[in-house]
Amino acid sequence: MANFYTDTPQFRHYLEHPLMKRIVELKERNYADKETCDYAPMDFEDAMDSYYKVLEVVGEICGDIIEPNAEAVDQSGPTVSDGRVTYAAATQENLNALNKAELMGMGLSRKYGGLNFPMVPYMISADIVSRADASFQNIWMLQDCGETIYEFAEEEQKNKFLPRIVKGETMSMDLTEPDAGSDLQAVMLKASYNEKEGQWYLNGVKRFITNGDADIHLVLARSEEGTKDARGLSMFVYDKKNGGVNVRRIENKMGIKGAPTCELVFKNAKAELIGARRMGLIRYVMSLMNGARLGIMAQSVGISEAATREAYDYAIERRQFGKAIIEFPPVYEMLANMRAKTDASRTLLYETCRFVDMYKTLEDIARERKLTPEERAEMKYYSRLADAFTPLGKGMSSEYANQNAYDAIQVHGGSGYMKDYKCERLYRDARITNIYEGTTQLQVIAAIRHVTTGTYLQRIKEYQAMPVVPELEPLQRVLSKMAQMYEKLVELVTSPKDEEYIDFHARRLVESVGHVIVGHLLLQDTNKNPELFRRSAEVYIHYGQIEVVKNYNFVTKSRIEDMAYYKPGLTV
Repeated sequence: MANFYTDTPQFRHYLEHPLMKRIVELKERNYADKETCDYAPMDFEDAMDSYYKVLEVVGEICGDIIEPNAEAVDQSGPTVSDGRVTYAAATQENLNALNKAELMGMGLSRKYGGLNFPMVPYMISADIVSRADASFQNIWMLQDCGETIYEFAEEEQKNKFLPRIVKGETMSMDLTEPDAGSDLQAVMLKASYNEKEGQWYLNGVKRFITNGDADIHLVLARSEEGTKDARGLSMFVYDKKNGGVNVRRIENKMGIKGAPTCELVFKNAKAELIGARRMGLIRYVMSLMNGARLGIMAQSVGISEAATREAYDYAIERRQFGKAIIEFPPVYEMLANMRAKTDASRTLLYETCRFVDMYKTLEDIARERKLTPEERAEMKYYSRLADAFTPLGKGMSSEYANQNAYDAIQVHGGSGYMKDYKCERLYRDARITNIYEGTTQLQVIAAIRHVTTGTYLQRIKEYQAMPVVPELEPLQRVLSKMAQMYEKLVELVTSPKDEEYIDFHARRLVESVGHVIVGHLLLQDTNKNPELFRRSAEVYIHYGQIEVVKNYNFVTKSRIEDMAYYKPGLTV
């Protein structure tokens, strides 16, 4: 029997991070639920034991059911008839298995029947599911939309919808429209309020909606007549039981074929307002998107893990010129880089999850009581780090998923181009990760603010102050030089005080700081567990150093006027 949790010791390492004790104590309110709930933990050790056991169940379901079903799901996919979607039979089997194991609503409070898991173990489950089948993760992970209902809805709405999510009802977030992709303030789906009935109605079209025939939808709609910007948008919850929404078609996608991506037609669909009017995009979608981006990070890591393992197994078995191809330097270098990028993505994912856990939990506690000055400062500190690391992590991990999927096919040679091999599907599935929930270019736009305001540099200095064993000090010195180079890069790009010039080099600045940060994270992992991480730390820091030097050379050899070479309208 395969188990995708127990065969990956990195998971246990991240669950045992020192900050987890503080996270769990906050999340569990010092274990207050033990008095009223028989499955609530008694203490920290009991909570951790619960995480281990649940994740082992997730790992077993993924290894024995979801991964073996992935090929059939990819081939058949969902279908649509009379405005309703039917999942592939194997997809429904996957959902049934997870529902039977009571693994929906993992992050939701026990008050609504959830497991009250922090983000770290929850995203480990998403990482595992994504390795098994990235398309199924898109359906299962949308349960996280329940967090938006928990944060912003009225208590009556929470009691109405959240227990249904825990019991297995599916969700979708309906944001994108034919004329509103990443520019969500252009959303025009109309929300009208009938004063006599005391009822909101939705009319219009949504496009590219993942799991679009879900049971419960979060919908961004224009509630203010005559507006054309973000201030006219509100958030609504739509219940499929009420009718009024039909699936016009399922998109014929390149990858993640198991998850239906739908075009939806809203026709006098009854809906309920979530939170305050006019705050739909400004507040609620931002929260929703940050959670979704963490999910894509986990999906990217899972794909990277699957691609790396497929390439490694094939390289051991495939023989050419009398020996296994893994013995050829061009191949083993590729495999070493794949493992390093996978470990790099994963360490950045769980560092980001810890930041999110800290600030979100303190924010939740603030709804119950007044925070102490120390807690308020702590919440502000981790909120800023979560805001900085989420776009950085989403951008890096999704790009690495694409690179690793590409290299997995390369290791397989001509065979990798054939549908007989899993790596062909991984390659197609990976391609969407650096597009949806904000392209890599949009992640750079979100991250550059934390370059120019010094958020990343301050965190790097904190990493530099963390001790390492003497044998790791040479790697620490390399990272110190990389940080100095990055700091000089920031000075060179920002000193002309030209916003367009900063935007032009934003990708190089964000990439450079990403390499420094991930290098430090892998160094700290190695300091605690050298057997598991040292090779990846050495490979990645060497790789990152070369990339930072490349970016430094590009910037130092360019001038502001050189931007003209790249502007539209020139002959290529």
